[in-house]
Amino acid sequence: MPLHRIYSVKGVFSPEDKKAIAEGITKVYSVLPKFYVVVVFIDTDLDSFYIGGKPNDRFVRIVTQHLARTNIGSEREQKVLDGIENAFHPYVRDRGLDWEIHIEQMERETWRENGLAPPMPGTDAEKHWAEVDKAVPFTKGEDARH
Repeated sequence: MPLHRIYSVKGVFSPEDKKAIAEGITKVYSVLPKFYVVVVFIDTDLDSFYIGGKPNDRFVRIVTQHLARTNIGSEREQKVLDGIENAFHPYVRDRGLDWEIHIEQMERETWRENGLAPPMPGTDAEKHWAEVDKAVPFTKGEDARH
């Protein structure tokens, strides 16, 4: 699952902005069940957000962790980065804010949803998770690739 943590000073994003950004980021991952995509906005006070040792309310930091699809290749990784940035450009770049983003690739084997090891990509089990939009038990046969 991609987890996106977006750090900024309180008030940089309205509730409507946050919803639009989260929806845009979710669309980047169209091959995944939607519930895999988590976006968390971490709003801090100005006296708790420093860049270069100075308070800064004009900077946004995005930290993404990938679990469901890792080591996907440089070209695909760049498309994902571009997609994430495009989702928040109207709310960051177009407002003259500065930003930084990076993606961490985590080991798939260290991930569980509701206590379940997730199904392999493209399997019937993963398709079922996408249909019901949540993690549900599956049989080993449903996790086989066709």
